[in-house]
Amino acid sequence: MTTAIPNSSSLPITREYRTVREVVGPLILLDQVEDATYGELTSIRCADGEIRRGRVLEIHRDKALIQVFEGTSGMTPAGLQVKFLGRPMEMGVSTDMLGRIFNGFGLPADGGPAIIPEESRNINGNPLNPWARDYPNEFIQTGITTIDMLNTLVRGQKLPIFSGSGLPHGPLAAQIARQASVRKSGERFAVVFGAMGITFEEAEYFIEDFRRTGALERTVLFLNLADNPPVERVAVPRVALTAAEYLAYEKGMHVLVILSDMTNYCEALREISAARKEVPGRRGYPGYLYTDLSSIYERAGRIKGKPGSITQIPVLTMPEDDKTHPIPDLTGYITEGQILLSRSIHTQGIYPPVDVLPSLSRLKDKGIGADKTREDHAGVMNQLYSAYARGKNAKELAVVLGESALSEIDLIYVRFADAFEDRLVRQGDHENRSIEESLNLGWALLSMLPRTELKRIHQNIIDKYYQGSDPGAAEH
Repeated sequence: MTTAIPNSSSLPITREYRTVREVVGPLILLDQVEDATYGELTSIRCADGEIRRGRVLEIHRDKALIQVFEGTSGMTPAGLQVKFLGRPMEMGVSTDMLGRIFNGFGLPADGGPAIIPEESRNINGNPLNPWARDYPNEFIQTGITTIDMLNTLVRGQKLPIFSGSGLPHGPLAAQIARQASVRKSGERFAVVFGAMGITFEEAEYFIEDFRRTGALERTVLFLNLADNPPVERVAVPRVALTAAEYLAYEKGMHVLVILSDMTNYCEALREISAARKEVPGRRGYPGYLYTDLSSIYERAGRIKGKPGSITQIPVLTMPEDDKTHPIPDLTGYITEGQILLSRSIHTQGIYPPVDVLPSLSRLKDKGIGADKTREDHAGVMNQLYSAYARGKNAKELAVVLGESALSEIDLIYVRFADAFEDRLVRQGDHENRSIEESLNLGWALLSMLPRTELKRIHQNIIDKYYQGSDPGAAEH
């Protein structure tokens, strides 16, 4: 049954139906539907008068599949009345969002008043013309040495954090949100933090940490708890990026978007896909997982002629610490590198437990140098990588053959590797190191090595910064 509701010519025509045939998981199936469009919002009135919201997920001839945002608990086909609203899911955006906490649909969750929007935007965003993109080439300082010095984050980049269950990716994400900044004076910086499927305790940690440190004033926080509907979880990254795009491209701000945990997002996507009875792909995830993740990650970047930018740090936990799992595997294809957290380093009591050698920022060379960080950055970074890798290899050799089998220079590299983890990787969860402090710490470690071992740094840079004198020096 269809009922057309009169409207002015400027408003979309709403249609109402009582032809619900089936309720499955978070989905309802309607028959005899006319002129429905993909992504169109719906209003669903239950038999008891409760109103729930949904959106069109699929259309086939006169049938429409609708995703119910609040879930279908207690709903039966009889008595349901579905109204099609003639518009996609939108979010009202304004600079008043800064300092506020929202749920996964962009509604206030902090007890404050509703935002008076300056405009409404489709949460799916608009595709960027590749020609309009500007190349990422400016340094963002996070205050964390293993990122700033060794895996530099560049403005407009997407650099994920690969973690595992029980590793401190939550505190690390909060620390980045607190400390991140651009080095140019006068530049406006904001953080959009989207949390998906987290526990109540984790949500309280983020809220309290941001409030106590004052970071909330420049942050827009979107929270989706583990007991919230999976449909809301799927909306969080798109709602967060819609807010970020407005602040970046309309208000000229540099926006850092942190999305945690993308694994929870993909699990919700898999649940919805199973309810739709789609043919599963790898490990039961939908075959379009790559495309779906791309539609999120590719909303990072810079646009020519606009001062603002969106830099993205997705955080994901690898099931069973498996880097070949579909979620980290596909994320690695789409993004520009990864920061990998190590369980073995974590068990040593080192925070943040960043495994430096397999971590990578593919754009780091574009964000470092004399005009961006310091003239010695590239050489120090390469030399530290080389020395640490040699020290790790020497330690593995000592396990097999014994320490007596190592040469004198190998023993120096072993001590270097231990000092590298203890002094450079190890950092307080509220310790904010400038890039100059990180580079100076790097030189202090390199001074443990003989000057002749510094083969990846120009001689004039060594003359200016090297602090050691002989192989036995510099264990300080």
